[in-house]
Amino acid sequence: MINVIVELSKYIILTLMIVYTFHCFYTVRQPDEEERNELLRQQLMLIFFIDFTAFLVIYLKTFDYKVVRFYIEMQIFFAAIQILYRILYKKASLLLLNNMCMLLSVGFIMLCRLDITMATKQLLVAAGASGVALVIPVMIRKMRFLRRLTWIYAGIGIILLAAVFLLAKTSYGAKLTLLGVQPSEAIKITFVFFVASFLSRDTSFKAVVQVSVIAALHVGILVLSTDLGSAVIFFVTYLVMVYVSTRNVGYLGLGLAGGSSAAVVAYHLFGHVRQRVSAWKDPMAVYQNEGYQIVQSLFAIGTGGWFGMGLCQGSPESIPVVKNDFIFSAICEELGGIFAICLILVCMSFFLMIVNIALRIINPFYKLIALGLGTEYAFQVFLTIGGATKFIPMTGVTLPLVSYGGSSLLSTILMLAIIQGLYILREDEDEEFEKRKKEALQRIRAREEIGDRTRRF
Repeated sequence: MINVIVELSKYIILTLMIVYTFHCFYTVRQPDEEERNELLRQQLMLIFFIDFTAFLVIYLKTFDYKVVRFYIEMQIFFAAIQILYRILYKKASLLLLNNMCMLLSVGFIMLCRLDITMATKQLLVAAGASGVALVIPVMIRKMRFLRRLTWIYAGIGIILLAAVFLLAKTSYGAKLTLLGVQPSEAIKITFVFFVASFLSRDTSFKAVVQVSVIAALHVGILVLSTDLGSAVIFFVTYLVMVYVSTRNVGYLGLGLAGGSSAAVVAYHLFGHVRQRVSAWKDPMAVYQNEGYQIVQSLFAIGTGGWFGMGLCQGSPESIPVVKNDFIFSAICEELGGIFAICLILVCMSFFLMIVNIALRIINPFYKLIALGLGTEYAFQVFLTIGGATKFIPMTGVTLPLVSYGGSSLLSTILMLAIIQGLYILREDEDEEFEKRKKEALQRIRAREEIGDRTRRF
């Protein structure tokens, strides 16, 4: 009987995920506010039923009461976040909030299936980060001096990265953590604020050179620490922000050429990089060594097929670091390729929403912040999924909101809180614009009435 439930569950979960993904794109195009709110409520119900079905299967396969306790705690957490945002921020983007809860749900499901202890730690970090994140939209709206802290952002980033390079121990070929924390995750935010603060005031050649020097220091320290995944994310974010703020194709071409040259140099300088490129080119040739991870990842993806093997039916534990870098492979194996495609589409809708917010913000500082944070999120998703599927060499970065990792989860939730603050700011700008428009129309009508009276007189 349990096997029948497990087999049916994967089709139920897949169907619910497909419907949720459709809602992500359809809701954005829905002009009627009441209809849009109804779709958002339906999304919450879909998340609830996906969670209920998945955790029921995990419990039936393990009979571990810790799974039940975790499920209840997770539902309390999601309910609290949804209620608090609706109470505190009437103008918040509920679609953005729903997508965050969906991605967190997928991560909790897979982590609970793999290691209930790690899942519990992830939930605690998510709850703490979300509590801190609740005050960020207010800070974005009220603290208008943030754009003047240009060199403070730069100093924080360089000092923390240098401390990691000098003091951190090497783990998996890279220096990542200091006192159990990965500072590069937090510096993603300060780096975006630095570039946005500088380029929102001045886009001259001199300003671009200054920004490039500071960006090069960030990327250079990361490269020396062999944290190449973060280095690539920083570099791409810098390149996109410079191009958007200056609209100079020459800067973009020069940056791409410089980045390509740096990649070639890194290949020859670091054996760590050569190993990953070798594993990417022909993982079976080096299966016993550096190719083992990617081969196991591809086996898992191929085994899952379109519909997956069902929760607790696969063997994702055979993939090294599956809870961090290769959680996408575990999702493909047990929930299926179609579910994985839907997950990618949800991430894509996340990014498109952030870009839409950036395009509609008037203030150039906040516009660049939204664009920079959105670029970091999208490119990190690309690196993680691309590495797991052998589309690109592995970079050792996590899938935002889904993979296990306290620092990554904390920084992503804070980034999304900043985006929520910018969304609310945009709503304020729209209201102010409509208010001024009505006042202007009233003045025009008043002048016309006065003119009509004068002519009649």
